Amino acid sequence: MVYLQLFIEFFKTGLLAVGGGLATLPFLKEIAQTHSWFTINQLTDMIAISESTPGPIGVNMATYAGFHAAGVSGAVTATLSLILPSYIVILIVARFMEKFRNSPLVNNVFYGIRPATAGLIAGAMFEVFVLSLFDTQAYAASGSLADLFRLVPIVVYVAALIGVFRLPKVHPILFIICGAVLGIALGL
Repeated sequence: MVYLQLFIEFFKTGLLAVGGGLATLPFLKEIAQTHSWFTINQLTDMIAISESTPGPIGVNMATYAGFHAAGVSGAVTATLSLILPSYIVILIVARFMEKFRNSPLVNNVFYGIRPATAGLIAGAMFEVFVLSLFDTQAYAASGSLADLFRLVPIVVYVAALIGVFRLPKVHPILFIICGAVLGIALGL
């Protein structure tokens, strides 16, 4: 039964998450709230692992979530069901794109999809920002602002942000490695 649920949830995610891997985050958050496969906190770990491994983030996250839910066969099920809608849609679009390439209707559809996709990605980015830098559960439990802020991750975030703008020629993987080393060294 878990395989059918994985297939349905990740097929739906693959079908509706227009805009790439980060657009899958709202769907993954919903999956975390609906099923016991992973928690919201584990979702942030999934993001970190998916961002630091080769391949598309959405596929990596589906693989990770599927593995967490049902082992290797769960990972395969979630991954294949996530990419299946894209495969089907690309086959259909490729078949008809030449015919409708100059269609004002098609151009208007793409014009409308772009800002919607940007909004989904920005929303997902905001959720990752909040999950990474703030402990809303601790704050809800205590009501103290001191419990809301995760100081070490905030310092790491600010340092990485400054580094990205001050050291634009440094490869992004170095920032990820530095974050991992700091996480290990500081026991985060």
